[in-house]
Amino acid sequence: MERRRFLAKVGVGVVASAFFGARAQASPQVRWRLASSYPRSLDTLYGGAEDLAARVAELTGGRFQIRVYQAGEIVPGGQVLDAVQQGTVEAGHTYGPFYVGKNPALAFDGGVPFGMTYRQHNAWMLFGGGLELLRGLYADFGVIQFPGGNTGAQMGGWFRKEIKALSDLRGLRMRIPGLGGLVMGRLGVVPQTLAAGDIYPALERGTIDATEFSGPYDDEKLGFYKVARYYYYPSFWEPSAQLSFLVSLREWQRLPKEFQEAFQVAAAEVNLTMMAKYDAQNPGALDRLLKAGVRLRKWPAEIMKKALEEARALYEEQAAKDATYRKIYGAYWAFRGEQYRWFAVAELGYETFAFPSL
Repeated sequence: MERRRFLAKVGVGVVASAFFGARAQASPQVRWRLASSYPRSLDTLYGGAEDLAARVAELTGGRFQIRVYQAGEIVPGGQVLDAVQQGTVEAGHTYGPFYVGKNPALAFDGGVPFGMTYRQHNAWMLFGGGLELLRGLYADFGVIQFPGGNTGAQMGGWFRKEIKALSDLRGLRMRIPGLGGLVMGRLGVVPQTLAAGDIYPALERGTIDATEFSGPYDDEKLGFYKVARYYYYPSFWEPSAQLSFLVSLREWQRLPKEFQEAFQVAAAEVNLTMMAKYDAQNPGALDRLLKAGVRLRKWPAEIMKKALEEARALYEEQAAKDATYRKIYGAYWAFRGEQYRWFAVAELGYETFAFPSL
């Protein structure tokens, strides 16, 4: 029943503010703090939380106010789950794979190497049982999760020198967190975990040799092209990167019903509009980067094949050790197989013909 109620809200793109405002008149004033994992300068990632806050206020006639804090203002970007769990803030906007050290299965919230695309991941979350599985996992931390945006397929990162073969990766120091870092580590890379604001200085000083982050729009803002000219694609470790709004279960249960509804509607809107913003912003950003002298490169087939082999081996190893991981991985990979068969017929069938002709 909970899933059906949630999905019903996802289908509501535009909700009459007057309806919520009228219901909120009899409700108490609520003020929350929300910690983002991203700096304010990344206006689409950080902006998702601001969009949520503005929409919630609008839908409740100003009775439910959420103040958004950028990474580092209350806690570092990689500690948002901890802050919500411990009650430091009522809510957060973050990326599940940041927390695989707490539970490896949290990677499936955001997306995994060689996993599903944005549309496929969204389908799994909302209609394939993914939301129930992930909410069960987050409940162990006293948190309820709501899909809250996506970057879509990302880029494969910035490198100081060209990568022509698998051997070129050995010993290379690269900022790449989560499961992507584990897979690249098995290819010989030395993975590093750095917050967004720390990446450029490390790349400039030579503390790291390469970095990945997101796609052209965000990467341009962070300035990586100034110190690393080779830009690889695709990001096989993040064919989809779903962000999530995390809310303290205790605080969620205290909310009036109409405030819960407003939050769910606002989160669903962000889950839709963030991807649309990136699709509108990335093409122009990539054009500007190429005009600035960036050298676009496709990953060698040798690296892609070896990475897929190591990713599957990693999943199987973890599944053999952890029943919870095995359950979520099995459900995710089965749904992925169904999606791939369908997309190969419809989407890929069209794209294979149309894209090269542009």
